[in-house]
Amino acid sequence: MTTPSTIKVVPARYPMRAVGAIVALFVLAIVIQSVAFNPRWEWGVFARWFFDPVILEGLAQTLLLTLIGTVLSVIIGGVLALARLSSSWLLNALAWGYIWLFRSLPLIVVLIVLYNFSYLYDTLSLGIPFTAITWGSYETINVLGQFSTAVVGLTLVQSAYTAEIIRGGFLGVDHGQYEAAAALGLPAWRRIVRIILPQALRTILPAGFNEIISLAKGTAMVYVLAMPELFYTIQMIYNRTQEVIPLLMVGAAWYLTITSFLSLIQHLVERWLARSERRSAINQQSPARIVSGPPALQTQEAVHASVP
Repeated sequence: MTTPSTIKVVPARYPMRAVGAIVALFVLAIVIQSVAFNPRWEWGVFARWFFDPVILEGLAQTLLLTLIGTVLSVIIGGVLALARLSSSWLLNALAWGYIWLFRSLPLIVVLIVLYNFSYLYDTLSLGIPFTAITWGSYETINVLGQFSTAVVGLTLVQSAYTAEIIRGGFLGVDHGQYEAAAALGLPAWRRIVRIILPQALRTILPAGFNEIISLAKGTAMVYVLAMPELFYTIQMIYNRTQEVIPLLMVGAAWYLTITSFLSLIQHLVERWLARSERRSAINQQSPARIVSGPPALQTQEAVHASVP
């Protein structure tokens, strides 16, 4: 009688991984040494300006522009996405034209045109077109100031990208879900909010947060309006002090902080949405364990009964 031989499991070795890790650490050490110990980076100036009240005021303007632009672009982009998915050819064409226009124009061009809008139109009126009926008239120069121009410009451009992201998320949901939701007899808005949207969010969120991060960095473009947001404030300071590199590093550090915070929020939201998938996986496994027992017992009883 032979004894079974034991199998020794030897983990696979990947020497090139170790070589790559050593090279990467070596390059990282060179970069850290060249940045941390080079006096021309002027880290003392960086530390002096990092929490300066003027810098923090510009940071607050950047955060406010990002927040308002995000909220408005989600609302307008959602309406545009629904119009693109509508069976009405007119709504579809108008939404497509808006998206085509503002995805084609650079943000800086939109901001400059809006800032000079009072040259084209002295007043902005609300009324019925082609009639003399108006409910209100306002001077353009009073309506479109620096902050309002920045908000409108960022929202107009960002809404076009957000609309396509939301539309892509809705198109990613299986068409059978739409049919099943309609078969339940739910109103259209409840079908979208309760059934379609939660499934589309898994596709919308990664690209959507990328656009929010791009919007946070894109607020630097409003420097053309001479608005004291973060980048314009830093630009004004280093034009006066000639300390260009350390002040640019202050801006870079704050932008890194903003984008890292947004990335953390994205991770938490995606993790929260993934709870439903984990629950469904657990619910699918638990009945299988309960049902798998009795058939085996029935098979054994049948086999024993057939033996004479």
